[in-house]
Amino acid sequence: MRGAVVGVDVGGTFTDVFALDLATGRARIAKVPTTRPDQSGGFLNGIREVVPYLASVVSLVHGTTAGTNALLERKGARLGVITTEGFRDVLEMRRRDRPRTWGLRGDFVPVVPRNLRLEVPERVLADGTIERPVDLDAVRAAGRTLIEAGCRAVVVLFVNAYANPVNERAAVEVLRAIWPTPHVAASSEVLPEIREFERFSTAALNGYLQPEVAGYLARLETALKGGGFAGEFMIVQSNGGVMSVETACARPVRTALSGPSAGVIAASHIARSAGFDNVITGDMGGTSFDVSMIVDGRTVVAPQAAIDFGMVIRTPMIEITTIGAGGGSIASVDAGGLLQVGPESAGSDPGPVAYGRGNDRPTVTDANIVLGRIDPRRPLGSGLGDLDVEAARAAIATHVGKPLGLSVMDAAEAIVRVANSRMAGALRLVSIERGFDPERFTYMPFGGGGALHAGAMVEEVGIGRVLVPRFPGVTSAMGCVIADMRQDFVQTVNSVVESIDIERLTATMQAQHDAGNAVLDASGSQVESRQTRFELDMAYVGQTHTIQVPLAVAIEGGRVRAPTAEAIHEAFRQTYRGLYGRLLRNPVRVLNLRTTVIGTRPKFELSTLAPAADASMERALIGSRPVYLRGRWYDARVYARLDLPVGAEVVGPAVLEQPDATIFVEPWLVARVDAFGNVVMERRSEGEGL
Repeated sequence: MRGAVVGVDVGGTFTDVFALDLATGRARIAKVPTTRPDQSGGFLNGIREVVPYLASVVSLVHGTTAGTNALLERKGARLGVITTEGFRDVLEMRRRDRPRTWGLRGDFVPVVPRNLRLEVPERVLADGTIERPVDLDAVRAAGRTLIEAGCRAVVVLFVNAYANPVNERAAVEVLRAIWPTPHVAASSEVLPEIREFERFSTAALNGYLQPEVAGYLARLETALKGGGFAGEFMIVQSNGGVMSVETACARPVRTALSGPSAGVIAASHIARSAGFDNVITGDMGGTSFDVSMIVDGRTVVAPQAAIDFGMVIRTPMIEITTIGAGGGSIASVDAGGLLQVGPESAGSDPGPVAYGRGNDRPTVTDANIVLGRIDPRRPLGSGLGDLDVEAARAAIATHVGKPLGLSVMDAAEAIVRVANSRMAGALRLVSIERGFDPERFTYMPFGGGGALHAGAMVEEVGIGRVLVPRFPGVTSAMGCVIADMRQDFVQTVNSVVESIDIERLTATMQAQHDAGNAVLDASGSQVESRQTRFELDMAYVGQTHTIQVPLAVAIEGGRVRAPTAEAIHEAFRQTYRGLYGRLLRNPVRVLNLRTTVIGTRPKFELSTLAPAADASMERALIGSRPVYLRGRWYDARVYARLDLPVGAEVVGPAVLEQPDATIFVEPWLVARVDAFGNVVMERRSEGEGL
């Protein structure tokens, strides 16, 4: 390749790579096992499979799970906290929530132990008044104590710093003069927003991740440069945009769930091109099943998320629901005699039983192999060789069949049905339970295993149709290539609408607009256009929860002109009425200003991924094999999916195979290939069911 754009998504089992040759428009993909504990090995192995020379890569975008895994596994850096007197336990008290809503007991261990959370004299009031300047000698002494305790990073968490950061800035300046690493930060730098727990938690988790994520990215950069790479290197954020490595090292908390977010961005682009605006995505990898929604062509972005219980991150994130139901999820029978699938996963090492790497407990992938849906001679990914079907059968018989009194085939199908039930529950959670009719939505499965279970979602949830992208197994890697540059800012305003200081609001909006564009300039990334969006978090006085109100803001010659107080009030009324159907008489409060600066990166035409002109049904047909479904065997035709021509129609039962994924077309479905090479599956017109 001469001049390639490459996206790399590192998952729990596989590392996926999507490379686009800018000269020819040709795409190449790779799926290689993820290496642990250092994921950079699999990262570089995957790139080498699609690009012969790193020097030919002009842009490399990475969706990383390094931050997410460090949080889930509690493997971040030893972190110290310096906070206001009386507030050292905020991180541990949280919102007084519990791991189990109706349980009387629950354990939570904060990422910073109590002996590393030190207090110093200082006090800022909620209106920004400095009641007590920070005691810098106490800060200096606390810093030295934390250094002696082996802390690699330190975060300053002062109460009400969002209203006036002067005390925090002074403390950070003192700490940076004595701290042995660059990992020193203030909560007002990370999140200048009201509500101390969310701000404290986000800033603390950011500091907890900094040494680990910065070290991982530094190793990657060194290895890439050593291989001749001289292009731009960017990281996917949890909001679906991309950022520079420098920004990722400073704000690693923004990388949480970055890989799944890239998949949703790709799904949105693919669905929109194919003519579908309402989509439910289902990313089934080796470890998890991630579900998200695209409504009226727009991804759903939440202002915060919890990575495991009690670890709250207050930063814009694409709303993703995750359950432990991936291809590597382990099936077992519990003490009550019930079949369970997940959340424990075999991951990439040792992987499913059929991989022959030492695991003896059956997984969802093993069940699909035994049922005939996965060809053991053509496994996903590279470097696996033929899969051991007999080992998978033996594991299923021992751990599921015998305890439940089922044959091997019925036990394998039971594993798949339980996994399907869990996946369907996640789809219902994001659709039906939020008032959306799933029949109006198109389901887009991706990841290595998503398309194997897509037909079951049509049956169990009532989804209207299924859209399988051209390369489902590497959709998140493709999303890395598609994603735009994005910077998000927030600043607390905390004023009723009638009393809002429009000049001050304008100045804040201008500062955030300028800061976002400065980041785009510094990144050196090629962008085709730029836009700035402004929103206000607003609520009626007396309400706890806010709604996000988009603002119509004029920007002329780079100068921002904020709307009037009455225009802000009217925007709130329209948004609130649209959500709840009525208005209240209470005064309205503006809590926070949110600014998003987007730099649109060049997009490639999805038509370049369409089947070749010489594709045909005859060329695509591989043969047939028996597939077990609902207690009986079917003779299913097997096709090479990438060789199916545009307009091809495949009536189930059938299996469509490709290097990165397998599509199972149930007997009640028909699959058609659209102009972009996507496979659209719908119910057969002659009736439902078998």
